[in-house]
Amino acid sequence: MRNRNARGALLVSTFDDDNEVRTPIRPARIRLAVSAAIASGVIATAVFAKSLSGSSAQTGSCYPSKYTASGDPILPENFHEWVYVGSPLTPNALNEPEAHFPEFHNVYIEPCSYATYKKTNVFPEGTIFFKELQLTLPGQNPDGSRTEPSGRGYFPGPWNGADVTVKDSKRYADTGAWGYYNFNHHEPKAPTAKLRAKTECAYCHIASAKKDEVWTQFYPLLDK
Repeated sequence: MRNRNARGALLVSTFDDDNEVRTPIRPARIRLAVSAAIASGVIATAVFAKSLSGSSAQTGSCYPSKYTASGDPILPENFHEWVYVGSPLTPNALNEPEAHFPEFHNVYIEPCSYATYKKTNVFPEGTIFFKELQLTLPGQNPDGSRTEPSGRGYFPGPWNGADVTVKDSKRYADTGAWGYYNFNHHEPKAPTAKLRAKTECAYCHIASAKKDEVWTQFYPLLDK
């Protein structure tokens, strides 16, 4: 039972052998108890918020293909935030008279496509691969290599356009379910692209790519 004494202090009543004993509660203790309760609430809120943030980060964002009214794909968004899988390199100096793609091929897979692939080991419908082309820095040697503080080799230079591959078995039935596009072989990248003929891209993927027209043999993250 709680009452107040003449000074307004809060009293707590207890009973000892049927005799009532009133004990004053000091304001400092009250403030301490209230502060502890508030602190506990703040900590719980922070933990909950962190949990939501972690869940959101694990889920990630999806970037499905977008097309114009005429059916041309639109340059994918935020591709540098996608899952990076590898960077094959075919410099001109090693491919006489010149390479078809004389650049680093920095390849990314759309995050939700990769999440499904990890679970099923199958590239799902709607999978997108983004290949950003990146020139090497000018060579200093006959093989096109150069020397930098880390040693002799090939080093990334300016970006040089992009290729995009999309899986859609209905839209691209003639090329094994995949559509191949080039968003310029120079900068800036084109905002939209036209479907490449089967003889330009698909035939090589169909003939030589290890899995489902994807060069998984070059990408340990996907080669399973």
